[in-house]
Amino acid sequence: MSANVLFDAPGPKARVRNIIYSVIGTAALLGGILWVILRLNEKGEFDGALWDIFNYTGIQQNVLDGLVATLKVFALAGIFSLVFAVVLCVARLSEHKPVRWVAVAFIDLFRSIPLLITIFAFWVGLVGSMTPFWALVIGLTIYNGCVQAEVLRAGINAVPKGQKEAAYALGLRKTQVMASVLFPQAVRSMLPTIISQLVVTLKDTSLGFFVLYPELLHSARLIANNTPVNGVYPFVQTVTVFGVIYIALCMILSSLATWIEKRGRRAKTGIAVAAAAEPAEAPGVLDPSAPLGPTAGATGATDEQPGDSPTEKKN
Repeated sequence: MSANVLFDAPGPKARVRNIIYSVIGTAALLGGILWVILRLNEKGEFDGALWDIFNYTGIQQNVLDGLVATLKVFALAGIFSLVFAVVLCVARLSEHKPVRWVAVAFIDLFRSIPLLITIFAFWVGLVGSMTPFWALVIGLTIYNGCVQAEVLRAGINAVPKGQKEAAYALGLRKTQVMASVLFPQAVRSMLPTIISQLVVTLKDTSLGFFVLYPELLHSARLIANNTPVNGVYPFVQTVTVFGVIYIALCMILSSLATWIEKRGRRAKTGIAVAAAAEPAEAPGVLDPSAPLGPTAGATGATDEQPGDSPTEKKN
């Protein structure tokens, strides 16, 4: 199908209209940003003393501690959620109905419950006493594991059925088909979605603020509430600095996903085609400069048969 069927190139009037809309939208956006800057300037939010607090060693240590705490939760929740997603996905695709029904009910239940409620339920001790750290990790693992399981299931269902049938025809067991045929292709095709959900996991670590876990948002609140400068609390400055940190972390993770995806596309897969070689029976048969008569006689390419006499051959 040609591209013209799906998309019509804009004509001269449409191009002019698009340019006008782009200019108006850009001007409105820049105007809004300028208005916010002017309002903040009127309130003295750009006073250097308010921003200078981040040069203090104690403040920098608080920021660093919050960053480390956030990355610890994200690392564990990210790894655990992917492992848990594989288990749920396999159960979701199981041929045994009870296993499949349990997996479907579990996924639908925890995808429907707000994540904050799940984290809070573990923290208050519905399943036993638990520290804020593990309540946050387990809550993020369960919720994001359910979401990632559905992502993997969609990727597996997108693999052509012929590949699975061919694997079974070769004598592979179901576990081998899943591990060597279906899951690698599902992960490769759904990698952008998987990374996007990991970015969501990273941002959801800020919910640890509600269970008193000292992650970035908790550190930001302590800094903003306990570091007044000339009677002014640096809420705007703190939100700006910590917002930039969150944006930088998400951009690093997205860049890593892009790099992995490009590397996967460049990977050499398949069987290399062997280079053409000269026939082994007659190495010089394709050489146009080789004499025909002597070569034929030298190779014994005659039609003599055992027992033929010269007279019979002459006749």
